[in-house]
Amino acid sequence: MTPGSDTGPDGTAGTDEPADELTAVAPQLRDLRRRAGLTLEAAAARARLSPAHLSRLETGRRQPSLPLLLGLARTYGTTVSELLGETPAAADPIVRAGGPGAREADGWTYWQAGGSGRGMQALRVHVPHGRSQGELVRVHPGEEWLYVLDGRLRLHLGEAEHLLEPGDSAHFDSLTPHRIGAASSGGADLLFVHTLLQSSLAGLCLGGATTAAPTTPTPTTTHHR
Repeated sequence: MTPGSDTGPDGTAGTDEPADELTAVAPQLRDLRRRAGLTLEAAAARARLSPAHLSRLETGRRQPSLPLLLGLARTYGTTVSELLGETPAAADPIVRAGGPGAREADGWTYWQAGGSGRGMQALRVHVPHGRSQGELVRVHPGEEWLYVLDGRLRLHLGEAEHLLEPGDSAHFDSLTPHRIGAASSGGADLLFVHTLLQSSLAGLCLGGATTAAPTTPTPTTTHHR
C-alpha cells in the first residue's frame, strides 16, 4: 500500500471522514508547513508521505497516528504539543533552594539551577577528586560557562591546562576539546551553564556518555590568580 492510500501508516484502515479531534490539528499542520516555507510536495517527501496523504491530513479528512505526528513534528522542527495546538504553561523563572533534588552520575553531583526547556541549561555541580570521568575529552556543539565556587578546578582546553581557583570563571566554545577535573582533595564546586538544549543530566559534557575526542597532547599549564 502507498502512504496516500486508505490504509494507515500502521496498516490499519483509515477514513476520509472528518474527526472532531482534528478540528485544531488540520489547520495547524498546514500553518506549520507554510511557516517552514515548504510546498506540499516538499513536506510530504521529508515526512515520507504522498502529497495526497498529507493533503488529507491538512484538510482533516484523515486522522494522523501518533508515529505520523512525531514524524511531522520533526519535519517542521516543532513538538507534538504544538501540532495539537496545546499552549504550555508559563515557565516559573525562579528556582528555589531545596527545589529539585541532587542527581549523581559517575560520582559527579548535579543540582538544577535553571528552568527546563530553555536555550541554556544551568547547574550547580560538585566534581569529586580523582574520578576517571575527568580524563574524558569532550567535543560537541555549543558554548559553556563555569564559575568556581569552592575548591580548585583543572580545566583542559585543547592543548592548554588551566588551574582555576574560587572566583575564577571560564567561557569557551564546546567544539574545543575539553575536560574538567578537581585539583583539590575535597573536590570542587562550580556553577555551570551550557547551550545544549534538551540535554539530560547524564548527557552533559561534565558527566555521562558523550562523544570523546582523541587524546590531546600533553598540555601546558596556566595558573590563574
